[in-house]
Amino acid sequence: MSDPTVEEVVAIVTSKFEVTDMDRQPDMLRFLVADSDFKSKFVLLAQQLEERDLICRLESGPDGLSVVVTRFPPRKQRKWLSKSWTPRILFAVVVAFVMIDGYFRTETANSIIEVGDPLEMAGIYTLSLLGILGIHESGHLVAAKWHKLRTTWPYFIPGIPIYGIPTFGAFIQSRGLTINREILFDIAIAGPIAGLVITILVCLYGAYEAPVIPMDLAEQLHAESRLVEWQQGEPLLMTAMLGLFGKGGEGQEVLMTPVLFAAWIGFLITFLNLLPAWQLDGGHMARTLLGAKWHRYATYASMGVLVLLGYWIMAMFILLLSSRNPGAMPLDDISPLPRGRMMAFAAVVGLAVLCAPLPASILP
Repeated sequence: MSDPTVEEVVAIVTSKFEVTDMDRQPDMLRFLVADSDFKSKFVLLAQQLEERDLICRLESGPDGLSVVVTRFPPRKQRKWLSKSWTPRILFAVVVAFVMIDGYFRTETANSIIEVGDPLEMAGIYTLSLLGILGIHESGHLVAAKWHKLRTTWPYFIPGIPIYGIPTFGAFIQSRGLTINREILFDIAIAGPIAGLVITILVCLYGAYEAPVIPMDLAEQLHAESRLVEWQQGEPLLMTAMLGLFGKGGEGQEVLMTPVLFAAWIGFLITFLNLLPAWQLDGGHMARTLLGAKWHRYATYASMGVLVLLGYWIMAMFILLLSSRNPGAMPLDDISPLPRGRMMAFAAVVGLAVLCAPLPASILP
C-alpha cells in the first residue's frame, strides 16, 4: 500500500476501534484492537473499507483481537455472467421451457381425466412454478438489501421439459462482502422460507383441484400404460394437504396435475436448499452455527441422505463442488450467532424433513 492509502486506512480504523498496536507489511496492515463490543463496529468498518476497494478480516490470536486490512484479491468474473442480458435471456428460456412442459403435462392428464385447457393450464403452471422460484430469490434479495449487501439479479437455470424438470431453480451472485455470521444466516434463510410460503399456497390449490381416480380404474390405467405410477417420493406437507381435502387415502389415487407438480418441485427445491451442505442455503446456515469443520461433516451427511432418497447425481454434484470450494467464510467469523438464529436453524431442520420427497415405503 502506498503511504497516503496507509494513512487513510489508519484514520478509518482508529475512528472505529481503540487500536493498541499496528503491524505494517508491504501488502497488509494488522491492527491490534482492545474493543470488547466489536461486532457492530466491524460491520461499519468493513462497509467503509469496501468502498475503497479494501477488505478487512477479524482474527483472534494469542495477543487478542486483530483487524487485518488488505486489498481485494483479483476478481475472476465470468464475462457472460456479467452481461446485463444474460439473466433476461435465461429467464425467457425458462419461461418457454416451463410453458412447453405444462402444455404437455396437461395433455397427458387430459387423456385420463379432463383437467383444463392445455394452454391455460400451462400458464397457471408457469405462474405457479416461477412464482415459487421468483419469491425464493426475492427473499434473498430483500435480506441482502436489508444488510446492505449488493447482489446480481437472479439467474434462472433451464432444465429438461417434458422428460424431466423444466428448470433447475435459480441463483444470485453476491457483489459485496459477507461481513459476519448473522448476515450470512439471514440472507440464506430468507429465500427458502419465502419460497416455501408460496409452495404451500400452490400445493393447497393443486390439492383442491387435483382429480381422484378410484383404485380399480387406476390399476386398469396402469396395466394399459396410460397412467404411470408416481415413484419420486412425496413430501409430508403435500400428503397432509391432500388429506386436508380427503384425497390420497386408501382405495384411490391422486392424479399429478401440472399445478400439483409445480408444488412438488417447490418442495424439492426447498428441501435441497435446506440441506446443511456446501454452499446451499442450509449449508450457509450450518456454516454460521457449526463452524468450518462440522459444516464439512454436515455436507457429507447431506450427501448420504440424498443417496438414500435416490438423488445420487445431486450428491455427486455437491461432492465435486464442495471439494473445490468448501463454503463461505464471513469476514468476522468470531462473533457468535444470536440465540434466535440458533432456534431458527432447528426449525429449518424440521422443515427440511417435511419437504423431503419421501419414498412411499416409509409414508403412513
